[in-house]
Amino acid sequence: MAGKFEIYQDKANEYRFRLKARNGQIILASEGYSQKSSCEKGINSVKTNASIDLRFERKETKSGAPMFNLKAANGQVIGTSEAYSSESARDNGIASVMENAPEAAVQDLTES
Repeated sequence: MAGKFEIYQDKANEYRFRLKARNGQIILASEGYSQKSSCEKGINSVKTNASIDLRFERKETKSGAPMFNLKAANGQVIGTSEAYSSESARDNGIASVMENAPEAAVQDLTES
């Protein structure tokens, strides 16, 4: 099974997406969007930018755990990772986004 994007609504009724790897683990999550079309544009931006290593901002959480942001060409954050236990685990997460995002299918969980 290939990686996939899931579109869902959070408790505040904002649209969000998450990118899941082949094993079902969430490897990237979005901010909240008021419009589903904006969320879909965010997914397209991830697909476009995920193959460009320089778009990944490698950083640490406030508690010092490695994590990353994926940024668009304009510098806006389009996706955020979880906190990782090590820099190598974070780098594996980036590699997974680079591998999974460009061809990932989109599953809309907001449609019944």
